[in-house]
Amino acid sequence: MVGVAALHGAMACLSISVPGMERTSSFWGNPLATLSAAPAGVRFMVKTRPIQMRLKRWEKKKCKPNSLPVLRKMHVKIGDTVQVIAGHEKGKVGEVSRLFKHNSTVIVKDLNLKSKHKKGTDDEPGEIVMIEGPIHSSNVMLYSKEKDVASRVGHKFLEDGTKVRYLIKTGETIDSTENWVNVFKEGSSE
Repeated sequence: MVGVAALHGAMACLSISVPGMERTSSFWGNPLATLSAAPAGVRFMVKTRPIQMRLKRWEKKKCKPNSLPVLRKMHVKIGDTVQVIAGHEKGKVGEVSRLFKHNSTVIVKDLNLKSKHKKGTDDEPGEIVMIEGPIHSSNVMLYSKEKDVASRVGHKFLEDGTKVRYLIKTGETIDSTENWVNVFKEGSSE
């Protein structure tokens, strides 16, 4: 009850103004300025902004009108062998295990390891676990194990009309049915 009485007392000091008035009463002695009415014939422009989705506190991503994030095309897929070309893991080779298309990052097995401190529970003590951190897709390049060379990716159509990716330096085809069957078998066994 005391809080409600204090709120009523604070609101009594503040009066709401009517548009078109130059000045109104004050709030704690400071005059409140209001917007004056627009002259006849002048219309206000309303600017529309793209919807922002909160993925993290420090990054805002553009969204489509249906509030889904804008997904970017990436030159790598799950199961590809890549070489890191920038950062502190530069020159290391690994396999892509996960993709994040909304911010164009990938997770490569056993690379970019970070320590995660897990809080203990009643049953288990706390521990420090090493997890793979994301790497931006522009910092990885497809890698050929046979020729031991990193290369950019190209796209071509085979005789049967299927579109496949290939390594530009070696001409090696990346997309094949056997590779995808192996990737999905490994993913289902984990």
